[in-house]
Amino acid sequence: MRHLVKGRKLNRTASHRIALKRNLAMSLIEHKSIKTTLPKAKELQSFVERLVTYAKKGNLSSHRLITQKLPGKLGKKMANILIHDIAPNYSDRSGGYTRIIKLDNRKNDNATMSIIEFVSLDSDTKVDEDSSSVSE
Repeated sequence: MRHLVKGRKLNRTASHRIALKRNLAMSLIEHKSIKTTLPKAKELQSFVERLVTYAKKGNLSSHRLITQKLPGKLGKKMANILIHDIAPNYSDRSGGYTRIIKLDNRKNDNATMSIIEFVSLDSDTKVDEDSSSVSE
């Protein structure tokens, strides 16, 4: 029975899952948008949104929590990007910092693919402008 057990196994050991989440999170922070399978994106979403919530506080304790979740030199760099570049965009938001866009299945193994990206006010206005110009 799975009473109160959260998360997906993703057919990996516990240490491999943790490493996978860390690597996906660092890629998402660096590139602002990544393409991955849908179950990985759903797992990554809760992990990254928690990091953004820590980063919004901007104090020493939250910085240490982020570097604990993203260890190493690259993790320290990603923590700084998260705190100084990404988190200020979401100061008035209480959650929902990322979105998942479903794509077609992958050809070779028919895995459901998706794009996970940060929701930003600048990209939302660009999408609205593009969609209005296309419909006219």
